[in-house]
Amino acid sequence: MTRPGPPAGGSFPARPGPPAGARPGPPPDLGDDETRHPAVDAAVRAIANAATLAPADQIAQYEAAYETLRETLATIDQT
Repeated sequence: MTRPGPPAGGSFPARPGPPAGARPGPPPDLGDDETRHPAVDAAVRAIANAATLAPADQIAQYEAAYETLRETLATIDQT
């Protein structure tokens, strides 16, 4: 019984990358600090700062930010 393998020649087609300029920038300055939420602002800063960390540390930072955002949104939905 033969198993399927890689394409002949051993190479796969190149995967397309993101379009130029597709990387998001910082959020726009809303100007009114009273409409912002401190926990969300802290999570966004943590995500931005994660880019300077080692990959394993980035994952932990992203998971913590996700959990903060999830809890915050759940709280907002209940009001």
